[in-house]
Amino acid sequence: MKKILGIVFLLAVSFVFFNSNGTARPPGVIVAESPVQHENALPSAFDFNGYRLTPLAHFEMTGLVLSRKRYHTDRESDLAPVDLALGWGRMSDAAVLERIKITQSGRWYRWRTDNFPIPRREIETSSANMHLIPADSHVRKGMLAARKGDVVRFSGYLVRADAPDGWRWISSLTRTDTGDGACEVVYVKEFFRLP
Repeated sequence: MKKILGIVFLLAVSFVFFNSNGTARPPGVIVAESPVQHENALPSAFDFNGYRLTPLAHFEMTGLVLSRKRYHTDRESDLAPVDLALGWGRMSDAAVLERIKITQSGRWYRWRTDNFPIPRREIETSSANMHLIPADSHVRKGMLAARKGDVVRFSGYLVRADAPDGWRWISSLTRTDTGDGACEVVYVKEFFRLP
């Protein structure tokens, strides 16, 4: 009997630990403010993990984690170990999100819906896939701990990353674009998970 109870306990703990459904949120907009960026007083380009990072804009945002994807083997994972698909405005409302299927793969964020709960353009401009480059181990730990349903706040720079062999990864500089090249590449100096 003790053995069975032990197995049930381990299964329960495993379910809680590995459950990726994330934090449940009540209906209503969780994050009202849009991301903020500006180009004032940018620092010079700097070397980071064998790449040259050029700041393109200061960037800060609060967002609801719609999905997260951990990467290990692609070239970009040298810099960005995780992508977060983030929403704000009505894309942080559980009543809207329950009608939208969200996935991530291959450094892309995708969504689909059978019936639009809000206009298509609002979905596109109130959510984005963020390739996050942690500035240090503390930031990296926070980013890797983020889960679907978390509200996160971070700040840093939108960047262009250049490698000595000519490879380049460039951030989008607007939240209104879609498709290839529309993701933000963010060098993250501060990262917080909010209640």
